Amino acid sequence: MRLRKTINIQGQLLDLSTPRVMGILNVTPDSFYSDSRKQSEEEIVQRCRQILEEGGTMIDVGAQSTAPGSSFLIAREEADRLMPALKMIRREFPEAILSVDTFHADVAKQAVEEYGANIINDISGGQIDERMFAVMGELNVPYVLMHMRGTPQTMQQNTTYDHFIQDLLYYFSERKARLNSLGVNDVIIDPGFGFSKTMLQNYELMAYLKYFHIFEEPILVGISRKSMIYRLLGTTPEESLNGSTILNTVALLSGASILRVHDVKAAVECIQITDKIKEFDQPSAQ
Repeated sequence: MRLRKTINIQGQLLDLSTPRVMGILNVTPDSFYSDSRKQSEEEIVQRCRQILEEGGTMIDVGAQSTAPGSSFLIAREEADRLMPALKMIRREFPEAILSVDTFHADVAKQAVEEYGANIINDISGGQIDERMFAVMGELNVPYVLMHMRGTPQTMQQNTTYDHFIQDLLYYFSERKARLNSLGVNDVIIDPGFGFSKTMLQNYELMAYLKYFHIFEEPILVGISRKSMIYRLLGTTPEESLNGSTILNTVALLSGASILRVHDVKAAVECIQITDKIKEFDQPSAQ
């Protein structure tokens, strides 16, 4: 099996043979990890600079909290919060690779066409806005296809599966085929840690992460400071850096290509260390 090691960013191939870090920027008042909330112009610029200086390749900008029980913003409300931030980031960091975290097709379209967003990161896998797949076929940018059931408000009521891993594999197989048929060539697989999954299911998913290489697409893992860590350890999101680092390491050793994180420097160091280990795990030349 040969995994695709590049994605197309505005006509340039981004090499993923060495995994990349996607730094999180939440322009929200209610994200679950308080230190990730940035709303003033100064805070947003400072956070982007931190992500890039610490070795992040991508900045993932979200204007809507997706934590369980968070408020739901319609497309116009989300755009009103998101677009000024994108304009500011583009002005200060014109070469930055921007990922936009949205499940609204109109928001995705505006972000790409007006502010040059490079990647669309849709936690709903096209389920909340049925127009998303068709719009992605028009936009010609990479699409992060994540697994979730329901909405962020209802997802933790949807954790019963017939066959957990097999159900996820079928979900990705069916939705990836639809995207490809619409002309979306750069699909990034995100198994959706923390979304519509119990704590135990999240760890089962991590144990079987290699199964998702069957799609021969890059895998994005986002476990940073999530409840699967702090509930297991009896701590808080603020105390979950060590647990995040451990799980990011496991994900990298299982072939993850992109880590979506709050703590960029720590994730970059994970990649440096695991890549050094992988040097000794290559087939010897014949």
